[in-house]
Amino acid sequence: MTSLRIERYVLAKAMAALTIAFLVITAVEMLVGFVAISRDVGSRVDVTPLQVLTLTLMQTPSVLMLLMPFVFLFGIMGAYVGLNRRSELVAMRAAGISAWRFIAPAAAAAFAIGVVSILAFNPLAATLNAGYTQMRAGLMKSYLAGAPPQDATWLRQGQGHQQIVIRARSRDDHNGVTLKGVSVFFYTLDADGAPQFDRRVEASEARLRGRNWVMKNVSSVQAGGESVRSDSLTIPSPVRDSLGLQQAEADTVSFWSLPGAIRRAEQAGLTATAYQLSFQQLLAAPMLYAAMAILAAAFSLRLARLGGLAGLAGAGVALGFAFFFFNAVCGALGRADIVPPPIAAWTPPLIALLAGLALLCYAEDG
Repeated sequence: MTSLRIERYVLAKAMAALTIAFLVITAVEMLVGFVAISRDVGSRVDVTPLQVLTLTLMQTPSVLMLLMPFVFLFGIMGAYVGLNRRSELVAMRAAGISAWRFIAPAAAAAFAIGVVSILAFNPLAATLNAGYTQMRAGLMKSYLAGAPPQDATWLRQGQGHQQIVIRARSRDDHNGVTLKGVSVFFYTLDADGAPQFDRRVEASEARLRGRNWVMKNVSSVQAGGESVRSDSLTIPSPVRDSLGLQQAEADTVSFWSLPGAIRRAEQAGLTATAYQLSFQQLLAAPMLYAAMAILAAAFSLRLARLGGLAGLAGAGVALGFAFFFFNAVCGALGRADIVPPPIAAWTPPLIALLAGLALLCYAEDG
């Protein structure tokens, strides 16, 4: 009972520190975001402070998802440094309680908060970020009004060894998907996976009906052949509606929608690497948060009377920043298809966790 009481006490202190760290980081992010959006949008179009504030509030949750590791790093470190300075950690150790026992509540809380944030907070952040993108685009319309029109639509779909690239002068999604001024390029993949041009089709219009593109006023030409005209032509499509032809940014797709986005992208012959990486990173986030909590606690265990606690805490913060940038580098390698998405997503949390556990073993057991 005494041990459980101590663990509850440590957990309460950790949660209070995490709340303070979350509020401080949120306030700083909103201030920075407000200034950045004011310079980005306000310098190009006339916007009111209320519109800038709305954009900031819509963008902040998605940025906080990226900064959550720092919430656990600063919050847990602040909680354990406070316990150390008040000699409470010394009293716990004198009572025969291992450091593993009073660090476990913080790590478990970080893992649980990570699960909740991925299941509940991430969908909200993704929805608001998508709204931010749409609102910003709407405000910037007047600024881009004088720019050359960029209505051309490019689509790609693949089935087996055949790849099809569709280019349209304009696109209308009001009554189904309708493309105007269509050019379709057919490619066949050889044994090495390299595309070989097969034929080209020109059409005045293409409509998506069911799982087929129905084209009108068609002109088709084989590689090295002559042009053949026809009134209509039907080619299969792996998607059946406009949703399957849209590829949103990965940070605007929620955790629950990512598997479907990955499936639709693969069906349409598009790359799903960004979606796969985002999904794997979200799955690995609870481990990353727990690893940051363990690292922060391990760097806070040095006895205050021995001195050097501030320097050790600073080293922990520096190491936390190093892991954050390492995670960003791995993400960039994953998006570039240099590293498989699962490896890029899970390597930084795993290394951070092992580093924290190794440091804790050294500090506790020597």
